[in-house]
Order: sequence, then structure tokens, then C-alpha cells
Amino acid sequence: MTAPDHEVYAIRYAAHERRAGENFHLRVVDRPMPMDYFVWLVRGGGRTLVVDTGFGQEAADRRQRRLLRSPVEGLRALGVEAAAVEDVVLTHLHYDHAGNLGAFEKARFHVQAAEMAYASGPAMALAPLGGAFDAEDVAAMVRRVFAGRVRFHDGDAALFPGVTLHHVGGHTRGMQAVSVTTARGRVVLASDASHYWANLTERNPYPIFVDLEAMMTGWDRLRALAPSLDHLVPGHDPAVLARFPHPPGQPDVACLHLAPVGA
Repeated sequence: MTAPDHEVYAIRYAAHERRAGENFHLRVVDRPMPMDYFVWLVRGGGRTLVVDTGFGQEAADRRQRRLLRSPVEGLRALGVEAAAVEDVVLTHLHYDHAGNLGAFEKARFHVQAAEMAYASGPAMALAPLGGAFDAEDVAAMVRRVFAGRVRFHDGDAALFPGVTLHHVGGHTRGMQAVSVTTARGRVVLASDASHYWANLTERNPYPIFVDLEAMMTGWDRLRALAPSLDHLVPGHDPAVLARFPHPPGQPDVACLHLAPVGA
């Protein structure tokens, strides 16, 4: 059966002014290097899939991030109501990827079993490992486990025709990427397997990781999946919005299924 072509959108919902020294494990020349925060929307084959759920105003205030709009509002601008979404992939359970769960009232959540064990295990008492998680988000996931609304994956998995999960680890124990068939080829949503293109191309990791070896070998796995670097989309790079076209009147949304327009 031929996999359908999908539309894939990166939806920016928040931003943070940072320095390059905060974004790399190995020393670099320090300079301003802002960070964008995204959730992703995948549509095709009669299905709508949301990848990650972002954070809300309370987390933004507590962590001093600039919330541009709720991820729920970003989805709505593309014609998707969070309450109607049936499937959500959580690439990992850090606060900026696994908040707002209550808005997805009927969704089944797809997560690596290793991530749930990690996020509720002894590593959470260790900074900075535990500091990137929000205890309330993890507790909300536990409640959904008991409600039968979490589908656990143990490694790579074919989720739907043309949509595949890839367990890479590194950043967290259960870090997973998502690959999607599109008209321009397979698009790989790396999420925080590579925060910026430069983490991967310069082989200089983002400084939060549980397994450095897994992070670096994960880059090679993802590059092998993607036809080119323009098909491998990092999780937080503002260049995503500069590199890909936007829907009319939506400068905070990138159409990843369309050919890039800028460097």
C-alpha cells in the first residue's frame, strides 16, 4: 500500500532570547542565539496528528519564556480544534513539549515506554535532568495511563501509513523523532534530538542530555532517514521559519511539506 503524502506544519508558539553558549555543550564563540518553541501538525490520509503540545502561560511566566500564543490557538488557526484531535505524539516529556494536555480531551497519546519510566524515576531528583520536566505534566500523563489513553512504544514503530516513530534517546531516555511522507520526500521532525541545525552539523550537542553517545549516534540515524538536511527539521531553530514558506497571513507557521525558500 502506497503511503499518502502529508502536509506538515511547524507552529511557533513561544520564544526566548538566549546566548549561543547556552545552546552547545562544547565551547563556542558567544553571540545572541534565540530559541523558538514549536508544536507540529501532520495531516494526510484522512488523519490529523499533533506532535507535542507545548506549554501555557503559567510555565512561561515561571520559566521566563515569551508566550506568543497558546499552541491550541496555533492549531485552531490551521483549522484544527485540540478537543477533536484523536492522536498526539509526545516526542518526550519536557515541559515545553508536554503541557496543555487537558486541551486534548479525546486524544490517545503516543510515548516511548522508556520516557515514562525516566520521567517518573530517580533521575528526576537530579538537576538539570529533572529541571526540564514539569511534575504536573508528568502527573497528568500518569492519570492518562490509568484512563487507558496512552499507547506505549518500545523503540521504532510504524504509527500510520507514512508516519513512523524513531526512538533515538540522548536528550532524554525516550526521546523520539517522527518521520512523515510528503510530496517532496520524507520529512523528519527531529524535535529535541537536535535543537538547532548547528547542533547536528557542527556535532556540538545541546547541553541537556542523559546519554551523550545516544544523542550523537542519533544524529547519524536521523540523517540517514532524511533525503537532505532540509528534510531534517530541528526542534527549536528560528531558521525553520526563515527557510520554509508560510500559509497566507501566518508568519509563525512553516509549511515543511513544501520546498524551502531561504537559507
